[in-house]
Amino acid sequence: MTGQMFQFKRFMLTDGGLETDLLYNRGIDLPCFAAIVLLRTAEGRAALEAYYRPYLEVARELGAGFILESPTWRASPDWAAPLGLDLSELDELNIAAIDLMRRLCADYRGAVPEIVVSGCIGPRGDGYVAGEIMGVAEATEYHTHQTRVLASAGADLISALTMTNVNEAIGLVRAAQAVGVPVVISFTVETDGRLPTGDTLMDAVMAVDAATDAYASYFMINCAHPDHFAAVLDPRAAWTQRIRGVRANASRCSHDELNAMTELDDGNPAELGQLYRELLATQPQITVLGGCCGTDLRHVTAVAQACIPSS
Repeated sequence: MTGQMFQFKRFMLTDGGLETDLLYNRGIDLPCFAAIVLLRTAEGRAALEAYYRPYLEVARELGAGFILESPTWRASPDWAAPLGLDLSELDELNIAAIDLMRRLCADYRGAVPEIVVSGCIGPRGDGYVAGEIMGVAEATEYHTHQTRVLASAGADLISALTMTNVNEAIGLVRAAQAVGVPVVISFTVETDGRLPTGDTLMDAVMAVDAATDAYASYFMINCAHPDHFAAVLDPRAAWTQRIRGVRANASRCSHDELNAMTELDDGNPAELGQLYRELLATQPQITVLGGCCGTDLRHVTAVAQACIPSS
């Protein structure tokens, strides 16, 4: 199996800001911002299922494919202790997350033209700041554990979301290579379109590809508003063809401003849909559409309606 397995020809929807939706819109407590803990109870599992199903219905109605992103963004080994778990318990929850995605996939098989189960992996530390940057070898060793658990449980690919630095992104790709599973790398950028480390998006994408023989199926941008990155995506540049997915924030605020907020900034869903449509006019290779912090079903529906041609 090679990393280039997933090159979608049709539009593929995915969900919005899982954690912010559950926390702010649904009043569900998430310790350490970790949705994985909901899989410990029947009520939590029902809440997750109720979250995902409406998105699948949107895909069904519009004839789009769907990427089921598992609720495992904050479920790598370092997060076990803060969540009151040992590593084996955390592994079981990762497995349960993929099991839930597989059950949803089975329920919508035939109704949604293409469904992919993605094992979501977040950064070792904070998703907004680079913090202490691991070496590539350390990042590879660290992320191989969760990558292997998710792949063994039946994930079709690994999606590494909110990557803040090049070394960790390379490590994640190498972990996926070692396990033999396709991988997607999604970078978070600041209001200037650069990674939290100051690296340009172009340099980050090219560095990861150079270090991994371009193993990643594609790259994405998430956890930033389109106004923050649209200008850096040169439609004439070859590297931008590797950017095939966007999961934007609802808010135009910086990460520092978002961290300081006590209420959710959910922006304007209709406007966000139009911004995606404008982005796709110059970046037609982008086929994976979803949302990140502050977005919910309203935003993803508006994006899908603005971008997917009606049949």
